Amino acid sequence: MNELLIAFLLAASAMTGLWVWQLRSKRADWVDAAWAASIGCLAFLFALLGDGAVEKRILAVLVAGSWSARLTAHMITRLLAHDDEDGRYQALRAHWAPNVNFRMWLFFMAQASVAFLFALPAWVVAQDPSSALDWAVFAGVAIWVISLAGESVADQQLARFRADPSNKGQVCDVGLWHYSRHPNYFFEWLHWFSYPLIAFGTPLSWIAWLGPVVMLIFLYRITGIPYTEKQALKSRGDAYRRYQETTSPFVPWKKKTP
Repeated sequence: MNELLIAFLLAASAMTGLWVWQLRSKRADWVDAAWAASIGCLAFLFALLGDGAVEKRILAVLVAGSWSARLTAHMITRLLAHDDEDGRYQALRAHWAPNVNFRMWLFFMAQASVAFLFALPAWVVAQDPSSALDWAVFAGVAIWVISLAGESVADQQLARFRADPSNKGQVCDVGLWHYSRHPNYFFEWLHWFSYPLIAFGTPLSWIAWLGPVVMLIFLYRITGIPYTEKQALKSRGDAYRRYQETTSPFVPWKKKTP
């Protein structure tokens, strides 16, 4: 269990360092990229210090590391495209005044805690003593590949749509976005089923199920769909309302009649 304490302290220290940096830069939005990167780094730490079979420790790094690297790169690209802090964080600064610095530090610590929580499924895999590559492991690997590909395709389709000036103010309704309003979130959620399957049958496997359960709560109720759709309604109005009437909110599915 010592590696869990070390992991949490490292995550908290990294977020504290980033908090100090944002005091001068006024770019607290970089915490989004740091959060994604933290999970991959913690997975690597768990694989390095874990007591599980080598095969499972390698899988922990591959599954969590590839997910983390893709999302981190995506977030960094988005952050570098803007010189100003994301509107969400500007709104937080205004809402938290005059104790904004302390409250922002608490927020960064919450991000460290959530990153630690989402790294636990990788810890479970890294602790698995079984080197057997059975049906559950192959199923977990298959879900990992499908979810990573789905997220990448969804992000690329949205980026191409937004890059076309003629689509300004329009709703992306092409590719995977024709069948789901949030295909990127769906494949993000699907990814977390990889860990309980790869660690299937181990005493700690129940912890790995926290991944898909907690991620679904975050996406559906906290930081994902509610905020994204609120912003889309502000910027696209009736066009997005029509899109809501015909398109599945999460799981890719056929169109409905409005």
